[in-house]
Amino acid sequence: MQDSEWRIKVLKEVQQIPDAKLAQLYEIIHGFRLSSEANSHNPAIMQFAGCWSDMSDEAYGEFSDEIIIRRQQAFSQRRNRETSID
Repeated sequence: MQDSEWRIKVLKEVQQIPDAKLAQLYEIIHGFRLSSEANSHNPAIMQFAGCWSDMSDEAYGEFSDEIIIRRQQAFSQRRNRETSID
């Protein structure tokens, strides 16, 4: 089925929705459109998919440990700044 045929089918269904439900339907359709647009605007994210798949288990373990340590350091400093009364 072509895109134009799907559009016609969707519009026919929308025309049969009771007026009291149109606002709810609009929110669903609008949210769906926004989420699909947001996904299409961030193709750069997918450039990194699988980039560590050829990493050895030892290198991955070291890398994972390094990430944990850096996050702990970053968040421990953040909490100190945010809770400071100065």
